[in-house]
Amino acid sequence: MNIEHSFASLGLAEPLLRAIAEAGYRTPTPIQAQAIPLVLEGGDLLAAAQTGTGKTAGFTLPILQRLATGNGKAKPGRPRCLILTPTRELAAQVKESVDTYGRFLKITSMVMFGGVGIQPQVNALRKPVDILVATPGRLLDHADQRNVDLSGVEILVLDEADRMLDMGFIRDIRKVLALLPRQRQNLLFSATFSNEIRQLADGLLHQPGYVEVARRNTTTELVEQTAHRVPQKHKRHLLSHLIRTRMWYQVLVFTRTKHGANRLAEQLGKEGFGAAAIHGNKSQGARTRALADFKRGKLQVLVATDIAARGLDIDQLPQVVNFELPNVPEDYVHRIGRTGRAGARGCAVSLVDPEETKHLTAIERLIRQKIACVEAEGFVAPVAEPAEPAEPAREARPPRQAREGQGRRVQERPHKPRRAKAGPPLHPDRPRGDGRARGGKEQRSTEPAAKVPTPRRGQDRQRPALFAAKPSGQGQRKGGGSVPE
Repeated sequence: MNIEHSFASLGLAEPLLRAIAEAGYRTPTPIQAQAIPLVLEGGDLLAAAQTGTGKTAGFTLPILQRLATGNGKAKPGRPRCLILTPTRELAAQVKESVDTYGRFLKITSMVMFGGVGIQPQVNALRKPVDILVATPGRLLDHADQRNVDLSGVEILVLDEADRMLDMGFIRDIRKVLALLPRQRQNLLFSATFSNEIRQLADGLLHQPGYVEVARRNTTTELVEQTAHRVPQKHKRHLLSHLIRTRMWYQVLVFTRTKHGANRLAEQLGKEGFGAAAIHGNKSQGARTRALADFKRGKLQVLVATDIAARGLDIDQLPQVVNFELPNVPEDYVHRIGRTGRAGARGCAVSLVDPEETKHLTAIERLIRQKIACVEAEGFVAPVAEPAEPAEPAREARPPRQAREGQGRRVQERPHKPRRAKAGPPLHPDRPRGDGRARGGKEQRSTEPAAKVPTPRRGQDRQRPALFAAKPSGQGQRKGGGSVPE
């Protein structure tokens, strides 16, 4: 079957067929073969397929054709198509697919997500935009600042809708839906179908077409799944053993926490493996660089959390390792879906601690498949590392020898304060307040001393007269006259 017949039979235009041929695709995948004709008809669609089966092209190709042949015209800050994704990596991947398939069409597109400066996005919105790929949070930031007008959206796509619900985006999605026109085409794509997804679809979609190319919540047969039972403290040693003995040149490792991802990447780096961590706390620049280096082969190991389980599209990724099993069984499907993509075979290995047995059972119940637990050949668990010996006690330094002409230096003892003894009274003859002599041995009377009234000022004390009486015979003159006073 040639390229023109396979994709041309789906009703795609010649510019899209040329772009598909240059991208190297020969035949449409099952999800593409069923979804593309339904989207071209203009109706709503609810589609589910295993991750890595070409869902992105399943809605990107027909959307490009509808916008290219439609009567609408792009305006600054007023997109005609809105594609919502849960993560930055997935948004960047969808934007890349739009550019790849629409290279021969006069269709403009842009991507917006958080973690980067907002001003370049504001500048891009001042130009006509046909397709806008965005994460819900950053889109609402622009809407609040009135940088974007969503009243002209003709087509709405919710990609990885189940992940958006898991990440708590349901409120943001409802806010976005309130900004959209009532008359529009709605497409809901998801890797898994849960009851929550069906409830969202019932309120969003109107008489939708239904596409499900595989059984609900299943994994692809192209991925070989195995598990190794190992205690948590030995997982790092087993991972290093597997990378060396099986000569894994490119392996994606999933951890449960951000701190665990950083610590594991650091430990693998000390053992000689090129490793880096990618998670939500990393800046967008650091995440982009790490992912680019991993795709180019500069990094041998990429340690990621579940936030990176969606949107990581790596060609021919051979190996995925679950360093820790996820708490949510559905996340296991998305993790191992990073390998075995586009018809290639892959391998997924899970390291299971005894306390994670319940998570393994839940995963097997979800995928309706038993995961084989095997022994790792040649691996011997390391013996517990001996405790570091305590530092020996320091010996007492011998006394320093006296030099010639100097006396021997005697080590001084630490000063110990002594209690001061009561000395003799300073004034032994002065009586005490209770009548006893100072320093005497008489027993102190228990009766209270009589209170002596304090004389008030002016009482019991007379001031000297200003003019005292003079003795007789003074102050008289010799003539018998008196001297006037």
